[in-house]
Amino acid sequence: MLIALGANATVTVAKLAGGLASGSAALLAEAGHSVADTVNQLFLLVSIALAAREPTPEQPFGYGRTRFLWTFMAAVAMFLAGATFAIGYGAYRLASNTESGGYLAAYIALGIALLAEGGSLIRAVRQTRREADRAELPLVKHVRESRDPNVKMVLFEDTAALLGIVLAFAGVLAGQLTGSPVFDPAASIAIGLLLVTVAAWMGHDTSQLLVGAAARPAERAAIERTLTEFDQIEGVVDLLTMVLGPNSLLVAARVDFASGLGDEDIEQASEAIDRRLRGVVPDVTEVFLDATTAPQR
Repeated sequence: MLIALGANATVTVAKLAGGLASGSAALLAEAGHSVADTVNQLFLLVSIALAAREPTPEQPFGYGRTRFLWTFMAAVAMFLAGATFAIGYGAYRLASNTESGGYLAAYIALGIALLAEGGSLIRAVRQTRREADRAELPLVKHVRESRDPNVKMVLFEDTAALLGIVLAFAGVLAGQLTGSPVFDPAASIAIGLLLVTVAAWMGHDTSQLLVGAAARPAERAAIERTLTEFDQIEGVVDLLTMVLGPNSLLVAARVDFASGLGDEDIEQASEAIDRRLRGVVPDVTEVFLDATTAPQR
């Protein structure tokens, strides 16, 4: 993440300098894009520190969901950068019919940005691929199912940044070749729409985790299968799960214990179930069992 933060800060300066020197609306929109990415990385760093706090009586399940809250705020920041600046400024330049120049400065800035963002994306893909291999999942499925905001934000921000550079380059080049002042601000608007799309996807994905999403279907199936493997349990009446953080999952199950079990038998079985569930699904951190059969004293 620190590498991505450094790359974003470097690229921001390069794009801003190139945009001011050339007057390119697309480059200035990309500068705004990089500012949003840098702020988002700072949000993630803050969220990691806040989420690491120990549980308190007021927050008995810890602060894991803080990561989702700050990621949602980062999505809002990206949306604002795209909707208010990139699209708005592009529309203004399109209406004012202002021509840009200084193409050499624009190309130099885009070249620097391409190297920095490309290197950051390669490192992000390699790290994500290693995590996917450890989870024994294909890369795309791991990214889609991961609850870690860092995995998705860094990867998709870098991908969107490269697409933004391509759009800016196309707008600047088309404007230089044709002499038309339309292509550069049109590229700025396209960059803004790209940012809005990525921000909307991030916001929707994070909002589900923020309000208390359930475990993934494969995790739920593994939990239910594990419960039914115990001889002391005749059936699972109800199974509820809730995400407490990127690597924290609550399990609450109403189970039908076999008749004739004593208090000590149920207590021992509950402890064994707790240990087994944490082993089968490593993200399980809280287990609550509700017995539906009254124990025999």
